[in-house]
Amino acid sequence: MSKFQQTILQSNSISGFGLHTANEVKLTFKPGPINSGIRFVRVDLVEKPIIKACLDNISVTNRRTELKKNDVIIQTTEHLLAAIICAKIDNIIVEIDSPELPILDGSSKIYYEVLKKCGIQQQKARKKIFKVNKTYKYFDEETESEYILEPSNEFKLDVKIDYNSKVLNKSNAKLDNINDFHDKISDARTFVFLHEIKELIEQGLIKGGNLNNAIVFVEDKINPKDLIKLAKIFDKKDIKVKEKGILNNVELRYDNEPARHKLLDVIGDLALCENHIQGHLKVTKPGHKSNIAFAKKLNKIMKKEAPIYDPNQIPIKDINQIMEMLPHRPPFLLIDKITELSDNHVVGVKNVTINEEFFNGHFPGAPVMPGVLQIEAMAQAGGILLLSTVSEPKNYLTYFMKIDKVKFKQKVLPGDTIVFKSELISPIRRGICHMFGQAFVGEKLVMEAELMAQIKKIN
Repeated sequence: MSKFQQTILQSNSISGFGLHTANEVKLTFKPGPINSGIRFVRVDLVEKPIIKACLDNISVTNRRTELKKNDVIIQTTEHLLAAIICAKIDNIIVEIDSPELPILDGSSKIYYEVLKKCGIQQQKARKKIFKVNKTYKYFDEETESEYILEPSNEFKLDVKIDYNSKVLNKSNAKLDNINDFHDKISDARTFVFLHEIKELIEQGLIKGGNLNNAIVFVEDKINPKDLIKLAKIFDKKDIKVKEKGILNNVELRYDNEPARHKLLDVIGDLALCENHIQGHLKVTKPGHKSNIAFAKKLNKIMKKEAPIYDPNQIPIKDINQIMEMLPHRPPFLLIDKITELSDNHVVGVKNVTINEEFFNGHFPGAPVMPGVLQIEAMAQAGGILLLSTVSEPKNYLTYFMKIDKVKFKQKVLPGDTIVFKSELISPIRRGICHMFGQAFVGEKLVMEAELMAQIKKIN
């Protein structure tokens, strides 16, 4: 896997209809800027709102993964998200003219092939990778779903399913190399049990479902009247079924196609962690609800990890660009460069040298960077995040409002390079920014705090 972020080379489009809404929908894929992630744009709405594919925007996990922001939704995202991740795309804009993605053939194959036709281009920013160094476990008591994530040199995934079914036997699926996704996993279709269909219809779902985009398993004998009703639901002249088997005798693409599809869903849901996982994940009885619950637990672990800092990487903002935004000047300018910047996070770097004036008094013979200056440096990095939301940042000043939950864990000494990572706790409103920040030297967390600040225009 490339160490650098990637996006598509050129735009491409695809059309279809939604599984649950039955709405006609068109998607257009466009290149995304570095560190922007996967973003959906509702072009059918006047404001053209943007919804980022992330865990903060999760709304519904009942039979699909739905994103929501400010009452604007994007439904059934998991198949496309899986295709994006396995195509090794980090940043992409997905324009959509409906609230739901097209179901296509019920798998990820068509999405994957269209994305590949766009071409791939490398970007000048490090890929966000979570390297698993120890074993993590999660068990969902309600669903009896189990997740075990172990160290590995690459991403691997094992999935086991067991529905205690008369027709759908226990089975498992494996993906030992992400490069095998297209040939072994991508064409596995979604599935449902016949006895679930009535409930789904009552919930206003599967309006666009048919026997071309979903496998329907039948566990009990169906009377002729019900067959007529099913034919109307699925827009078929007639419906056939074995005594026990698959509706309309649809042939499986693989003996373990349902397990392969569940593996596909896991990849799509974990895409919301916004990091590529370098580890071996073993899952028993996965589902969207438990997938998201595990992803949220994993995301908390990821946030404690130090950002990857490559001194050879071209910064997002160098020292001259920082001084164009911040009013601070030496010796009180405490950020040397910005390596990551998005609408909800920032990563800044401070190189600590013995030449810093504060070392003359703090302390002679035992120089230690004052904790208050570590906080100030973190705040300056956060100021870049806040000021990047206005058109002319030089016309604004940033003021502290509150500092909370400060913890100093390690001394910062001359020769250290501090990497500050700050993320928004809540959206920026009326120029007020509330963020959680961490400071790392190497892989060690040296300081953390919650900060609140406000920008005001200079009169």
